[in-house]
Amino acid sequence: MALKHLKPGEVMQLRPLGSALRTSKTSALVKSDRFEAVRLVIPAGTVVPSHQVKGFMTLFCLEGFVILGVDREIELRAGDWIYLERGSPHSVRAVDDSALLLTILFD
Repeated sequence: MALKHLKPGEVMQLRPLGSALRTSKTSALVKSDRFEAVRLVIPAGTVVPSHQVKGFMTLFCLEGFVILGVDREIELRAGDWIYLERGSPHSVRAVDDSALLLTILFD
């Protein structure tokens, strides 16, 4: 089944999921040749191993608590935002059930 992406001008609610977070899934919001946006849902205890993306990347913690592994460990809690250069190796470990807004900008 193809994922439904937002159309230009379409509104998406990114408010905290609260009690629904535990049963929610990651959802792609927008994907184009220049830009990608994803609501990334990571259950507590999950580790996303170190990897790289080709574009410039931001992570905004919508809710929960994760540890971002770059050249050091960085704690991200609700309301925290971080920018990474393209190709920066990084990992993510969810301490609590968490939701992140991931954006990637491609050249």
